[in-house]
Formats: sequence, structure tokens, C-alpha cells
Amino acid sequence: MDRFIRLLKESKHCVFLSGAGISTLSGIPDFRGNNGIYRKFDADKIFDIDHFHAEPEYFYSHSKDFIYNVDERNPNIIHYVLSRLEQLGLVRSVITQNIDLLHQKAGSRNVIEIHGSPKENTCLSCGKIFSYDHVAKIVREDQIPKCDECGGLVKPNITFFGEMLDQKAIMKAVDESSYADLFVVIGSSLVVHPAATLPFYSIRNKGKLVIVNNMPTPLDEHAVLRYKDLGMFFEYLDSYFRDTK
Repeated sequence: MDRFIRLLKESKHCVFLSGAGISTLSGIPDFRGNNGIYRKFDADKIFDIDHFHAEPEYFYSHSKDFIYNVDERNPNIIHYVLSRLEQLGLVRSVITQNIDLLHQKAGSRNVIEIHGSPKENTCLSCGKIFSYDHVAKIVREDQIPKCDECGGLVKPNITFFGEMLDQKAIMKAVDESSYADLFVVIGSSLVVHPAATLPFYSIRNKGKLVIVNNMPTPLDEHAVLRYKDLGMFFEYLDSYFRDTK
């Protein structure tokens, strides 16, 4: 860990990429782990846009237990340490694949959500925006959210399979990755694109890659440092920077 601390202190533009693995400490299951969401639900259905249009009840009946309950979840040590490192000027931004809003809840300000989030929900017919709280209440009552003006189907602003990613978010993520002289991947298996390609923007500009994940990733051979235990990694950072001002 001493080598990582040195890299972090020497870095002029450190960027973290977070995946679902970091939220398991907050009680939110990841997608591809041993107890992941895709072992409980059909991945080809739950986030498929065509299936959502055809059978929205499938998505909403399942998502109430891992999306529309995130307000009941609290940030963990990882989220709080990243917020602290941002305040200290050691982390420039957090790019996240997660849709649980926990980085912001912990106080991080420069968060790039490349897969969107359920903070806002949009009527697919007229474009009216609905808040998370409004839609969550409906979903928890086992109802499908519909627009109160036109009756259209309401969908969270999460990117489903078959949809275009938010280009502004992607371009910002690419820019941040390109500037990064230290790129740290945490809790991501790096198999979902375009997130899996973001570290290469840093590497091509002579940035150093660090990976913290409990399973192997396709980019392990490119990492200058590799750690498996997220909890221990961030407990060390928390202890080291706890009294830093």
C-alpha cells in the first residue's frame, strides 16, 4: 500500500472508476458475482429496452428490490474515503458504472455516471420528468409508473441494453481518463463497454493503472499494482488520510 500512497500523492490528475463491487458493502448486490443480480434475474430481460417496452412489469417487479430501494442504502467506507480524497485534492473525479447514487450521498461532487441513474425518470411518450421519490412510491406499491399527463410509460434514466449511452457523460469520462496520470479501477470486472476501454485512454498517455477487484479482469496485465480486497484497501486509506487537512 505504501507504493500506492506514493503514486496517489505524486499524481496530478487521479481518476477512479467504480463498479458494482464497491456497493456490496452497502448491501447492494453486484451483477456478476457469486450472489449477483444476474444469478437471480434474466440479464437478457431485466435491462433490455425491447423487453422493457413489451413487458415493463418484469423490470419494475424486480427493480424495486435493487433500484427503487437505494434511498434506504447508505454509503460505505469506500464512498466516504473517495469523497474525502476529493476534498483533499487527491482525486479529480469518479467515473461510475453504478446507478445507486451513493457517491453523491457520501459527498463526492465530480461524479460521472456513464450508465445513468434513477434520480430522474422520463415519460417515453411526452418526455415529462419524474423524481426518484415519485416513481419509487409507485413501484413499491407493485404498480407500473405511468405519466400523469399523457398516460405514457415511465422509464428510469438508466441506459438499457439496446439504448445509446449518454454521449455527454461518455465524452466527459473519456476526457477525464485521457488526463489521468493515475487511473484506479475499483470493484469492476472490466467486461462491460465502454467502461472497460476507459483505462486505455490513461495508459496511452503514460498514465499508471491500479486495479482493486476480487476477481481477475482483462486488464490485469496492464496494472502496475493489483489488489484483491476492497475493504482492506480502503480501510488503509481511511486510516492514512483520516487526520489529513
